[in-house]
Amino acid sequence: MIEENTKTLLEEIPATNPFGEKITLVAAVKLQTADSINRAICGGITDIGDNHVQEFRDKYELINGNPRRHFIGRLQTNKIKYLLGKVDLYHSVDRYNLAEELSKKSEAKGLTSNILIQINIGNEETKGGFALKEAEIAYERISALPALKVEGLMAMLPFEGSEEYLRSLARNMRRIFEEIKKKDGNIKYLSMGMSGDWKLCVEEGSNMIRVGTAIFGKRPA
Repeated sequence: MIEENTKTLLEEIPATNPFGEKITLVAAVKLQTADSINRAICGGITDIGDNHVQEFRDKYELINGNPRRHFIGRLQTNKIKYLLGKVDLYHSVDRYNLAEELSKKSEAKGLTSNILIQINIGNEETKGGFALKEAEIAYERISALPALKVEGLMAMLPFEGSEEYLRSLARNMRRIFEEIKKKDGNIKYLSMGMSGDWKLCVEEGSNMIRVGTAIFGKRPA
């Protein structure tokens, strides 16, 4: 089932977005067993994203195939040490003190950590991230920190709203992504889109999507 879902999804995702950029599928593996994750990898998954540090640690050695590892959940500064040198891309750098601590700890380990800056595109109280109007300032401040490499932006669209409203938010994310990209050749990822809205997000310019349910089915309790 998981292998079939993965193959179906990979066939459904277009090769590129309207801007000609390759689309990267990150399998969101929250609460999934190592066996389920390995089955998805057998189906063609090359990138996996964890939400919780404890899960990442418990399953790290059990994952086959050497997939690219993403951390996509909210990260507490006191847990950075468990991820250093093991995460290829941090999606959810949503506040300055997290960026500063990640920079500090990465530098102490002689590492450079690749990150995305999280934007709270819908101004939702329940989600972290910088407001859209703060995005460029956040980029300037965070990109100046040592031992961090900003590779793009991440956002989550609201779960509710008309299609046109959601498209307008996605377009705004693409616009600010383009503006920052002009300043920095390292900017390449716009991580936006999940199981319920990835098609809309890709149509509006996302080039990285985080999908769990469409691969693994309903998340375990």
